[in-house]
Amino acid sequence: MDARRPGETKVSGMTQSAGNEKLGYLGLGLMGVPMTKRLLSAGYDVAVWNRSSGKAKALVDAGAREAASPRAVADEASVIFMCLTDASAVEQVVFGDNGLAGTNGSGKLVVDFSSIHPDKTKSIAARLKEANGMGWIDAPVSGGTKGAEEATLAIMAGGDAADIGRVRPYIKAMARNFTHMGPTGAGQMTKLCNQVIVGCTMAVLAEATRLAVNAGIDAKRLPDALAGGFADSIPLQLFVPRMAQGIHSPPLGHIHTMLKDLDTVVDVAQDTSTPVPMAALASQIFRMGKAVRGAYADALEIYKLSAPKE
Repeated sequence: MDARRPGETKVSGMTQSAGNEKLGYLGLGLMGVPMTKRLLSAGYDVAVWNRSSGKAKALVDAGAREAASPRAVADEASVIFMCLTDASAVEQVVFGDNGLAGTNGSGKLVVDFSSIHPDKTKSIAARLKEANGMGWIDAPVSGGTKGAEEATLAIMAGGDAADIGRVRPYIKAMARNFTHMGPTGAGQMTKLCNQVIVGCTMAVLAEATRLAVNAGIDAKRLPDALAGGFADSIPLQLFVPRMAQGIHSPPLGHIHTMLKDLDTVVDVAQDTSTPVPMAALASQIFRMGKAVRGAYADALEIYKLSAPKE
C-alpha cells in the first residue's frame, strides 16, 4: 500500500512534497543567472554549476551552493535545470567527464532550457534514459534577459505530461507561461517557430528604424507613434529604442544565438519540405552581423549593418 500523502511524490527512493525538491541549475549565462535568482527568491534549495566558476559568486551570495561538476549537482538534486549555448555544450554536460550520465538518475529529471535541434534533443534524451534512467523535458524559453529578470518568460515544453506537472511549481517562479506542446522535441520545434517570428521581426525593425533615421525622422518616437496600431508589438516597444539610442549592453541576446536557431529552422524546413524564405533571409542578415559586429555582439546590432558611411 502506498503510504504517501496527497501531493507527495517518490523521488530516488525518498518521499518529497510536490514543489519541494532539491534543485540544480547548470549554465550561468545571460539567462541562467537571473532564472536561478528567481528560484532562490522563491525559497528553493538550489545547487549551481558553470564551466567558469566566477559566474556563480553572486548566486552563492544569494544562497545557492556551488558544485564542482554537473554530476555533483545531480548527485544532490532531483530536478536539474540547464541553459547552455548549443547542442555540443549539452552533449558535454550530459555525457562528458563528471556529466549527468555518470550519476544514478532513477527518479531524477533534467529540464533543458537550451535551444537545440529537435532531433538532437530526442537523441540525447533517449541516450540518457538508457544510461541511467534520468528523465528529460526540452523546455526552451522566450523573453530574453528582461523576461528572465522579471519572471515573465514564455516556456514551451516537450516531454511526459506527468513530468511537466512535477516541474510546474518551479517553472512558475521563473516564467509567466509554461505550455506543454507534446512529446520530447516538441518544445524545441515550438521554439523554432518562435525564432522565425523574432528573428524576422528584428530584421524588419532594424530596417524600419534605419529608414526613419536616414529620412530625418526621430526613430525614438516610433514606438509611441505606432502604439495601438497594427505595427505595434512588444518587440517594437523594446527593440526600436535600443537600436535608435545604441543601447546594446547588457545584450538582450547574442548574434550567434539567433543565427544558430535560424540555421536550425532552415535545416528542419528542408527535412519537412517547408518554404521559409523570410527566415532564410534573416539568417543571412545575422550571418553578416556576426562577421561585422562579432558573434557575441547584441543581436540588435544588425541595425548597424545599414548605417551610412561617414
